[in-house]
Amino acid sequence: MKEYIIPYGKQNITQEDIDVVNQTLVSNFLTQGPEIEKFEEAFANYVGSKYAISVSNGTAALHLSALALNVKKGDKVITSPITFAASANCIRYCGGEIVFADIDPKTFLLDIGKVRDLLESSPKGTYQGIIPVDLAGRPVDLEGFRKLADEYGLWIIEDACHAPGGYFEDSQKQKQLCGNSNYADLAIFSFHPVKHIACGEGGMITTNNEVLYKKLLKLRTHGITRDNSLFENSIEFASGGESSTEYPLWYMEMQDLGFNYRLTDFQASLGISQLSRANEGLERRKAIAKKYFEAFYGKSFIKGQSGDIEGHAYHLYIIEVEDRLNLYNYLRTCKVFTQIHYIPCHLMPYYRRLGWKEGDMPFAEEYYKSCLSLPMYPTLTDEEQDYVIECISKYFKKNG
Repeated sequence: MKEYIIPYGKQNITQEDIDVVNQTLVSNFLTQGPEIEKFEEAFANYVGSKYAISVSNGTAALHLSALALNVKKGDKVITSPITFAASANCIRYCGGEIVFADIDPKTFLLDIGKVRDLLESSPKGTYQGIIPVDLAGRPVDLEGFRKLADEYGLWIIEDACHAPGGYFEDSQKQKQLCGNSNYADLAIFSFHPVKHIACGEGGMITTNNEVLYKKLLKLRTHGITRDNSLFENSIEFASGGESSTEYPLWYMEMQDLGFNYRLTDFQASLGISQLSRANEGLERRKAIAKKYFEAFYGKSFIKGQSGDIEGHAYHLYIIEVEDRLNLYNYLRTCKVFTQIHYIPCHLMPYYRRLGWKEGDMPFAEEYYKSCLSLPMYPTLTDEEQDYVIECISKYFKKNG
C-alpha cells in the first residue's frame, strides 16, 4: 500500500511563482518598489474594495486596523472566542479591552444575538467596535452586523483571513464578497502558507474609506509621509534654512508613531502570481469539501460538519466528532495530520488572568471538545482524500 504524509494545510508553489520571484530578486527593488502597488491593486479588484494596503502579516493588519480606528486604553471591543488569538490581541496592543461573545453552535461564527445581548445590557457608548471572524472561510452576515453596529455607533473590522473569494447574499440578493468593505469599515487577510494565497508571510487590509486608507499608509511605515500636501513643518525648515518655494525632494515627516509593517516586493510578486490562480484553488477547495460532506453525511460518529455551503471559501473543513483525541492520535499513526481550530481564546492563560473562565462561553467550549480540521488544500489529490476518509471511517468502525 502506498504510504502517505498528509498535512491539514499546504502551500502550492509553482514554477511560475518561482520565476516571478526570481525576476523581482534581480530587479532594482526588493522592498518599497512597484510590485507592492501592483499586488494591492490586483487584490482590491479581486475582493471588490476601493483600497488595499499590503502589510507584513495578518496580525500586523489587525493591529494597524485597530490603530487607524483610534482604539485606546479602556475601549471595549467584541469578538468571537473561536478564532486565532490575534483577532483579540490587536485590541490589547492598543490598551483596549476585549469582550468575547459566544458562537452560534450551528455555524461556529460569532452569534449576532449574543452580541446584541451585550449591547442592550450596557449603556450606549460602552462598546466601540466588533470584530466578526469568517471562520474556516464561512462568511459572516455582515449586513446584519452593520445594522447592529450603526444602531450603537460601532465600527467593524472583518477578520477575513480564511475567506478570500467567499461571499454572502445580502437582503437585496446581491453577492457581497468577503473583504469588499461594503459593510465593514476595514477587512483583513493573511498570506500565511496554509492560506488561499501564500506569500510566506504577509497580510492585506481592505477598505472603501479614503481617510482610513491614507492613515494606514502612514502607520505601516513608521508614521512617515512623503506627501507634501500633508507636511506640518515649514519649507524653510525642510530646506535646512535655505530660501525655497518648494519642499526639497528628500524631505519626509514622521507625523504619527507608526510601525515597520511593510511587505517586500518579492513577497508581493509571489502574491500576484498566487492571486492569478485563486479562483482555480477556490473551486478545488469546494470540490474537496463536497466530497467530505457526502462521505460523512448522516454518519452516527459525526456530530456536525461544515456542509456544502454557498459562498464558503473553505480554508478549513471542520467536523465535530466524539472521541476526538483518540481519533486525532490514530490519524497521526496513519500520517494524516489534522488540526484543531481553535482552542477558545478566552481560556488561554493570558485571558484567564484578565478574568475569563470556563463556563463563560458554553457553545464555544462545547465546540472545542469535538472540532477537528481535516486536510484541505488545492493539491490534495482524490486518492489522498479517499485515504483520509477511509482512515476516519475505519477508526469508527473499529471503535464505534
